[in-house]
Amino acid sequence: MSDYHIPVLLEESISALVTNPDGTYADATFGGGGHTAVLLSRLSDGGHVIAFDRDIDAIRGALKDPRLTLVHHNFRFIENYARHEGVSFDGILADLGVSSHQFDTADRGFSFRFEEAPLDMRMNRGAQLTAEEVVNTYSEASLERILMLYGEVDGARNMARLIAEARSLKPIHTTGDLDRAIARMLPRNAEHKVLAKVYQALRIEVNQEMRSLEKFLDGAARSLKPKGRLVVITYHSLEDRMVKNFIRTGNVEGIQQKDVYGQVEAPLEAVNRKPILPEEREIAGNTRARSAKLRIAERRAGL
Repeated sequence: MSDYHIPVLLEESISALVTNPDGTYADATFGGGGHTAVLLSRLSDGGHVIAFDRDIDAIRGALKDPRLTLVHHNFRFIENYARHEGVSFDGILADLGVSSHQFDTADRGFSFRFEEAPLDMRMNRGAQLTAEEVVNTYSEASLERILMLYGEVDGARNMARLIAEARSLKPIHTTGDLDRAIARMLPRNAEHKVLAKVYQALRIEVNQEMRSLEKFLDGAARSLKPKGRLVVITYHSLEDRMVKNFIRTGNVEGIQQKDVYGQVEAPLEAVNRKPILPEEREIAGNTRARSAKLRIAERRAGL
């Protein structure tokens, strides 16, 4: 399914993940299956991969392998699954990026490149909340908070006011409606940069991405075997900060909690102190890799 999504930092992530070819691994964000395919190629006949994805489009076109189990669910429930099935993992991989398929399919509403696409942005099409509902029903203060917190949008208050003014005249149904509503705040020659932040903020809210990531990190740490590895690829500062904080302190806020001996009580230990970045040749072939960062951690023995 390479047309669904081009995997980022493929060799680096799988090489870091696999420490036991006979082990059980999780691909928490299956997407197009690119990472999973290479992961399976590194495992023996006794190895196994459990792959999660909330987007049914990804699950429908999955590769067939007896060593692969597909789970149509949000990765935030990884611990629930592990407990129910009585499994623990030698390694867990999560690629937090939006798939190329989602960006490139107009009716999914993820991209401002399609001028009159529906404002959807749901990764799980069975979910109720859409971006259209957010922009039309959230209070002006809530819109400001989302734009500022999730998109780091300059002038979030004024932009929220423009959206509220536009929807008071007629509902905002499409990407084009939204773009026109905030047109006055799109600087010439930098429109795409601002729109990207706005669409990111709405997408994160619709899919509850930050809450899901926090729950996933907690559950993943508890679902790893001792010395098992967590490998995470992030794409923007909000999620990267959460992952970095969790690895360092055991919580996404980055608050250190120490035991009676003064040791930080964190279940994971960083394998790479600085994130691994894609090489220029990968970025040249896939511009969406430009902002990617790879962080690797290992579960501490005895915790």
